[in-house]
Amino acid sequence: MTFLDLKKINLVHQVELEKAMKDVLERGWFIRGQQVKLFEERFASYCGTQHCVGVANGLDALILIFKAYLLMGRLKPGDEVLVQANTYIASILAISESGLKPVFVEPDPSTFNLSLEQVKKAISPQTKAILAVHLYGKLNPMEELAHLAASNNLLLIEDCAQAHGAKNPQGKLAGNLGDAAGFSFYPGKNLGALGDAGAVTTSDEELAKTISILANYGSEKKYYNLYKGMNSRLDELQAAILNVKLNYLNSENNRRVEIAKQYSKSISNPKITLPSWDSSLEDHVFHLYVIQTQDREALMSYLETKGIQFLIHYPVPFHHQNAYKEYRHLSLPITEHMHQHNLSIPISPVMTDQEVQEVVEALNHY
Repeated sequence: MTFLDLKKINLVHQVELEKAMKDVLERGWFIRGQQVKLFEERFASYCGTQHCVGVANGLDALILIFKAYLLMGRLKPGDEVLVQANTYIASILAISESGLKPVFVEPDPSTFNLSLEQVKKAISPQTKAILAVHLYGKLNPMEELAHLAASNNLLLIEDCAQAHGAKNPQGKLAGNLGDAAGFSFYPGKNLGALGDAGAVTTSDEELAKTISILANYGSEKKYYNLYKGMNSRLDELQAAILNVKLNYLNSENNRRVEIAKQYSKSISNPKITLPSWDSSLEDHVFHLYVIQTQDREALMSYLETKGIQFLIHYPVPFHHQNAYKEYRHLSLPITEHMHQHNLSIPISPVMTDQEVQEVVEALNHY
């Protein structure tokens, strides 16, 4: 069984996608045109923010947020940004690439997200922002983090690369729970393009305008450059694709949650620890369904014999990566445990009930 059948996911929308791509081709406008403007308006409305700026990818979205805050004087080089230590390396790259200092917080072992107690302990006079990564599709405790950020005059930024459509108990969506948010529309995301794409959402008009200029070579007017910017623009073709797929995001998320509920109800092997979540809430959209097991190698070998694909998110923690070898001395036992024992099993909106049952039975017989 394929871990994630992207071909099948997109062929569901084949007719609409082909029409959207044909319309872009026939219009002959490929950068910052009508489709980008339409998607920015629709996605801002979906998230509940005043602004959305389409950019080239999710990493750029976060970098542009930090660089804009630096230009606006809300941050200065060397300021500390708190982030959970078990995140994908892109979250960390965005901080260091912007000339800021990442400070790593051990996650809550039950949610994989930020631990409020650890965040409180990590705040120092140099701390100026919190980057809350909604890992695997589950929201961080944003109401509590927002209160903590406000009490300490900190920026609160969301990394929503895995949480499109996740909703807090008050009905507010990911992307509208902090000062700004970065999204990725990488093909495998819950809302995926057919290539790289990303966006920033915010209700801060100055921030949105600064990001829009920065992403266009630092230029608001062609050939006149206000800032030392970068080239990071959502193109018309990907925007057209996203405009089609946005129509189906909620229903596809609902299918992911249905599968997650079936997994959580039916997988009963004591050798496997299931993700902790409250199924009565809408704060998890299950970009990934991540289990834990003591002997991961044995489980992987077993699943291979059953023809069930899996992935490890993520096999190597950041402080064991050569790119961040200056942090190799850190002791992060909770993070390291997750990297050694986490395993992602198949979940997608096109999985059949029979396929779900095959995964359940295989895991229960392990």
